[in-house]
Amino acid sequence: MEGFYWFVVMGIVKKGNQNYMKNMKIDANGIKIGVMGDVINEDAYISLTDIAKYKNPDNAFIVVANWMCNHSTIFFSGLWEQIHNPNFKPIEFDRFKAESGDNAFTLTPQ
Repeated sequence: MEGFYWFVVMGIVKKGNQNYMKNMKIDANGIKIGVMGDVINEDAYISLTDIAKYKNPDNAFIVVANWMCNHSTIFFSGLWEQIHNPNFKPIEFDRFKAESGDNAFTLTPQ
């Protein structure tokens, strides 16, 4: 993307001897994207809805819903859950992986 840039709107919070960024906004090509958590220690979450507003400012949920149905996204989500979720149930997840390539497959962020 030509001219794509990032700008941190909020700054660093100090907690004890550690600095970390919490609940900040990033400006990317005029779109404010929310980031929550500890960015410095890579324990943060970025708002997919805010990113989706770049494609569809009025109906970002449609972009997120379409992205969630993508086979690659389902595969990535399963891998992420295996690594980070001790209660992940891979056998139950196999159904999602198998159905995600089907045109009738739907999954929503709710």
